[in-house]
Amino acid sequence: MLAELFAVMAPVLTGAGLGFVWVRLGHDFPVAFVTRLVFNIGTPALVIASLAGAEIDAGSFGRTMLATALVLTAMAGVAFLLARLLGKDWRVLLAPTMYPNTGNMGLPVVLYAFGSAGFVYGITVMVTVALFQFTLGTMLISRGNPLKTLVKTPTVYAILISLALLLTDTDLPLWLANSVDLISGFTVPLMLITLGVSLASIQVRSLKSGIGFSLLRIPMAAGVAWGIGTLLVLPPMGLTILVLQMSMPVAVFNYLFAQRAKREPEYTASLVFCSTLLSLVYLPILLAILM
Repeated sequence: MLAELFAVMAPVLTGAGLGFVWVRLGHDFPVAFVTRLVFNIGTPALVIASLAGAEIDAGSFGRTMLATALVLTAMAGVAFLLARLLGKDWRVLLAPTMYPNTGNMGLPVVLYAFGSAGFVYGITVMVTVALFQFTLGTMLISRGNPLKTLVKTPTVYAILISLALLLTDTDLPLWLANSVDLISGFTVPLMLITLGVSLASIQVRSLKSGIGFSLLRIPMAAGVAWGIGTLLVLPPMGLTILVLQMSMPVAVFNYLFAQRAKREPEYTASLVFCSTLLSLVYLPILLAILM
């Protein structure tokens, strides 16, 4: 079991470690460019490549998206509770409580732990979280119309295309399938490297509060995900992946949103950093239970 857990975590640590060391050595890394590349090209390609020929029916796909949406909504309520316990403004804790790192961290862990069968559910959870984050998240930090953000998000169209292929049981032409598969291949490695770069660039000032928040949020997120997934009768693999994905550390994007909104970005940085470090301890334990 230890060898299996190490095999799952090693690629994650290696990828993030490369990004971390790269920046610490003084090399440049175009985070903004890579992020746009991953979210506008890599992620849509990954969604289509993973879902187009996936062994998942439309019902399970829809229930998994619904379950994820309900978990995110419930975690918004948890944010108010944590704000009272920690003596913080709820607006500071809302995003870190709701949005785990289902992309940079979650997808690689799911892929190496559960293979392609689990990866389909991992993608489903990730895109649902991304849709919430880039619509509701944008609405909370600006006065713009979140629908415009949704319309401009390529992943939305990738989901619609994948759903059409699933519902009609249609395969992509071989030349297109090969092209999408090739392009999607850079997404997960770049996600991991960017995670390491981001962690190396974050200035952490409050380790104690970051650890305290993580110790409270992680079991709550896992419990809420398990309860909602069970109520919606998700397939066993879907339930497992939902619990695992929602238990991931705080997403790095929460730090970026906090900077834009000017809502205690240093505190949010500590939540991202501490929860990611703690994940190296609790994720193997969680995987040992779930695998």
